[in-house]
Amino acid sequence: MGLSLSLLLGIAFPLFAAQTQPTLIQALNPAADWKDSAYITQAFSEIALKNEYDKDKHRVRKWHIPVRVFIEHQVGDKALHTQLVQMHLAHLAEITGHDIQLVDVLSEANLHLVFTRQSLWVDDIMRLMGPNAAKNVHGSVCMAKFALNANSEIDRAWVIIPVDQAKMHGKLVACVVEEITQVLGLPNDSEKVFPSIFNDKTPQDLLTGLDYILLKLLYSTEIKAGMTTTEVQPIIQKQLIKWQRDGTLIYADKTVRQGQLYGLLGY
Repeated sequence: MGLSLSLLLGIAFPLFAAQTQPTLIQALNPAADWKDSAYITQAFSEIALKNEYDKDKHRVRKWHIPVRVFIEHQVGDKALHTQLVQMHLAHLAEITGHDIQLVDVLSEANLHLVFTRQSLWVDDIMRLMGPNAAKNVHGSVCMAKFALNANSEIDRAWVIIPVDQAKMHGKLVACVVEEITQVLGLPNDSEKVFPSIFNDKTPQDLLTGLDYILLKLLYSTEIKAGMTTTEVQPIIQKQLIKWQRDGTLIYADKTVRQGQLYGLLGY
């Protein structure tokens, strides 16, 4: 059995509105034209090759096996929560080309998603993610974790959403979208990346054009789990040149809005 490593992810409470100085990636393009090749390359490095809770550089992490999602309901509104998840999973599968589906039996799943309530949250985290994860509950709205095998392939993941807490902060949809997306292999949050669901200082609840491109890059067939920054950069550059020519970058903001959640939420 291969080595198993795990990574914790989460959405933080909006405790205050911080005034921040322009970051390097923002300074590269004051007009915030995220379609710039250098911007996208740095954004991929920030979101795919770094972690939320450490400062290390990491290898590419992604699923190579089909993703099978089981939803555990501990609260009401089962139909609504299932609909939100189904819509987002369908969108992710369309963007990435990866096999992602809901299953009805936990034993068939490798991504376990729990809709719970705040009073049960810590117990659920202890049950599914362990005591180390429970240490990071304070300041988080919802939480996710994935496990890697020895080849940096994601082979298991967990998402826990305390519905009452998420609704209190207006983050129910954001929790569904961001946490499930992050466990596909985009685990970091960064103020350097905008516009993006991976930037906690922005109001994005649904995938942006930049997020769409980052997902497509990660699940490009040429990019494999375990690759280093040096190995992926020429692949990214080649792909971005192609997408600049064929209009993928130009129309990314429009294309991503074809996901079902956008219509449901009135976008």
